[in-house]
Amino acid sequence: MRKNSASPFVLLERSGKMTNEEKFDIMPKKNTKSKGNLAMEQEYNKLKYLTLLSKDYPNINAVTEEIINLQAIINLPKGTEVFLSDIHGEYEPFVHILNNGGGIIRSKIDDIFGNLITEKERATLATLIYYPEEKMKLMKQQNEDLDEWYTITLYRLIEVAKKVSSKYTRSKVRKAITNGFGYVIDELLHAQEKNDQDKDRYYQSIIRTIVELGQAESFIIAISDLIKRMAIDHLHVVGDIFDRGKYPDLVIEKLKKFHSMDMQWGNHDISWMGATCGNLASIATVVRICARYNNIDILEDRYGINIRPLSNFAMETYQEDECINFMPKVYDANKYGNRDKKIIAKIHKAITIIQFKLEGQTILRHPEYQMENRLLLDKMNLRKGYVLLDGKKYEMNDTNFPTINPDRVYELTEEEKEVMERLAESFKHSQKLNEHMDFIHQKGQVYTIFNSNLLFHGCVPMEEDGSLKEVEFLGRKVKGKEYFDFINETINQIYLGKDSVDENLLDILWFLTVSPDSPFFGKAKMATFESYFVKEKETHYEEKNPYYTWMNQEEVCNRILQEFGLTEENSHIVNGHIPVKAKSGEVPIRANGKLLIIDGGFAKSYREKTGNAGYILSYNSNGLLLSQNKPFESVEKAIREEKDIISELVVEQTETKRKTVGDTDIGKRLKQEIADLEELLTLYQTGLLKQGN
Repeated sequence: MRKNSASPFVLLERSGKMTNEEKFDIMPKKNTKSKGNLAMEQEYNKLKYLTLLSKDYPNINAVTEEIINLQAIINLPKGTEVFLSDIHGEYEPFVHILNNGGGIIRSKIDDIFGNLITEKERATLATLIYYPEEKMKLMKQQNEDLDEWYTITLYRLIEVAKKVSSKYTRSKVRKAITNGFGYVIDELLHAQEKNDQDKDRYYQSIIRTIVELGQAESFIIAISDLIKRMAIDHLHVVGDIFDRGKYPDLVIEKLKKFHSMDMQWGNHDISWMGATCGNLASIATVVRICARYNNIDILEDRYGINIRPLSNFAMETYQEDECINFMPKVYDANKYGNRDKKIIAKIHKAITIIQFKLEGQTILRHPEYQMENRLLLDKMNLRKGYVLLDGKKYEMNDTNFPTINPDRVYELTEEEKEVMERLAESFKHSQKLNEHMDFIHQKGQVYTIFNSNLLFHGCVPMEEDGSLKEVEFLGRKVKGKEYFDFINETINQIYLGKDSVDENLLDILWFLTVSPDSPFFGKAKMATFESYFVKEKETHYEEKNPYYTWMNQEEVCNRILQEFGLTEENSHIVNGHIPVKAKSGEVPIRANGKLLIIDGGFAKSYREKTGNAGYILSYNSNGLLLSQNKPFESVEKAIREEKDIISELVVEQTETKRKTVGDTDIGKRLKQEIADLEELLTLYQTGLLKQGN
């Protein structure tokens, strides 16, 4: 233990006996500039903190008990982190990954039962844990002697629960049991503390009673939930919950209930935040993407956004237009059905033209954005049917734009203004949408440093030579970490003041989703106009920021990590946003393992490009594991055919020494708590603080 040598302690001894609360009357004044007095003030502040701490630990026994407890915790194996990215509203595969613990649960089952039961039995056990209620309905149809099946299954589930909970304290496991049977589960998990004969008898008695009382099904559900809860200690969502898939709202509802998670904003998340704050260009972008991917249901049914004014306007304006280029991409059915794709196409075209007008207005309002090259409506010659791009004429495949005034191409018509006003009101006053955006704002940030890893969605803007690019953002020249921090502050300022924020500042949320200098985007242009109206593929190319080339160099990745204060040899960059085209030979591991791309590839629209369903990263006490996903077809198939989503291990980086809680960020805080408690113990032992009851 630490020896008492601090000068305030000596002064306290000289001052005579005082209560813990009275000991601060003699603290030095705050405005003193003497180094000696400043040191004394720091010592008194420390003593004040220790005195407050003494209220929680009022005597030597309480302090020593907590020190022993914390020492035990920091020597436990590190909990498992799971990293997901680019969920894009694909709720079922997202939930399946949470259910299987990112592949951890099946791995534990194989470790325990690999030589004891068949592959089929292991798959059945895993599926039962993932979907206990649904799987039990099938198993009841397939087993004549249910009591025997219940008994065997309970034994197996208890062994899996022991395995996944072994790295946690008994107290934490007990707290994780939230749906009944807490005492019974706790007893079964720790029966190994008895001798073998007693254990067998104990097991048999408890399990027999569970089955006889008709509680086997409820117990199976409870212990399956515990296994899933213990499999993932912390979840990282590295951006883009929204767009493309049908159920981003259900993803958020699931995340709201998850025990421990963080997220890093993606470009699509920022776009929805901007729309909710009332930024018109962001609203138009969100609605356009929903129409493009046949997901108007999200707006109308999930968030109560009134689309009828836009629909009526589109049907009237484009009554004679087939809108062939705007037919939605159909990956999932919605309430409109295929027969009404033409309605969606008209909505799609109407909001697209409105988006281009609003973006043009924003660019003209903000010359500091330096995005004049994206002013394209005034480069069209609709009479001759071409557009001028970078000085070259390209034929347009659509010139029917009845709402565009050739003399004022970026001006909305009165009807378009009314449509946008109605949409803005709906977005700003949707209670559910605002609740979800509040959650994303509270839980998210531009980047996260967690257990020596750097997590962000897009890129770190760089120059061609691999150096950090200095960007002028809101009148300030910033780069690297300073730029990321300034963006974080700005988004917080905008969102917290969204009801009264200046329109020009609100435009920043749109800018961050499309600017070449934005870490959320990082391309020379967003070629939306070209992809709709120009058939030449050369115009569709979006040149990426040099980061996407330099990310392959270990030295550059190390410099980025150092920029963010990470110097540990085992630090990594964990990057979302970039679908890995595996079928073209691309790999998710870059820079000799320093950078890991984990774009989940959940969205069905990506699979033609990637050839897979993305990646899952997990980080446990043994190291990092990056696995490739199989495309997830449906929950029904997962249950009936016992198909899992993890297909193969891509890379495993094993630590030479198994990591403990003490090696983590939490461990560092616990070690500081131990040090503080040791100082408090010294005060009690020397009598400088009185012990309580």
